[in-house]
Amino acid sequence: MDVIGRLKQKDEAALQWIMRQFGDELLRTAFLLLRDRYDAEEAVQDSFIQAFRHIEQLQDESKLRNWLIRIVVNRCRMKQRAWSWRRFLPSPRMEEMMGGFPTPGPEEKLLTKWRNEGLSQAIHRLKYIYRESITLYYFNEMSVSDIAGYLQLSENTVKARLARGRQQLQQMLEQEELDAKNRTAFD
Repeated sequence: MDVIGRLKQKDEAALQWIMRQFGDELLRTAFLLLRDRYDAEEAVQDSFIQAFRHIEQLQDESKLRNWLIRIVVNRCRMKQRAWSWRRFLPSPRMEEMMGGFPTPGPEEKLLTKWRNEGLSQAIHRLKYIYRESITLYYFNEMSVSDIAGYLQLSENTVKARLARGRQQLQQMLEQEELDAKNRTAFD
């Protein structure tokens, strides 16, 4: 029997399988959207529970991954609307979320860490609508048409959000680089 059939029969082993299969990707998506590891973990857990409870709503079994991403994005939107004390606490770094990717040497590791921190911080400073589009497009490798369908927007709106988000990211990263050069010039 397939995983979807087992999920429909409320088989918890099938739920554990989809959690192992899609958990990291969903957590990375939620973290990029929410900027907080604990909120992201909670959103992903809630998403798996909702998916397990409502698996019969999945029409096309080949779209399980996309269906789960949609649930996570919706959960993140709900969490964005809710006020939380956690927003006042510092959020973890991107590399903590994406741990487990080995790098060859200490110099490259340091450079990769610096780039990831800068990119993560820049993504977190974007407005939610841009952060959402950037995350779905670049980190979940979804097409513009898929994103438009999920967010119930026109493809042109998604393209505009991606363009504006990229432009803002570029400006932020260039400013950070300039600031870093100025700091080293004064040291």
